[in-house]
Amino acid sequence: MEQCGYIMAVLQEHRVETATKVQEILTRYGCNIRVRLGLHDAGIETCSPSGLILLQVCATKADIGQMQSELQKVPYVKVKLMPLEF
Repeated sequence: MEQCGYIMAVLQEHRVETATKVQEILTRYGCNIRVRLGLHDAGIETCSPSGLILLQVCATKADIGQMQSELQKVPYVKVKLMPLEF
């Protein structure tokens, strides 16, 4: 059964090095991502080497687990899955 009650946080360190692989994985699971928000420190003279992506995922638990597993295999990437419980 498909569920939309999860937020997945993806922390990328060395963002320039990991962005291509992370984007490839997220594109593959694009139909399972309802909301995507990317955050990093940016300014005129600065750009953070790390970033945080927040996703609301809508998929079966198996598909969510597979996406999480693939992302965690990317060096310098950490993933945390959080249920939305109110």
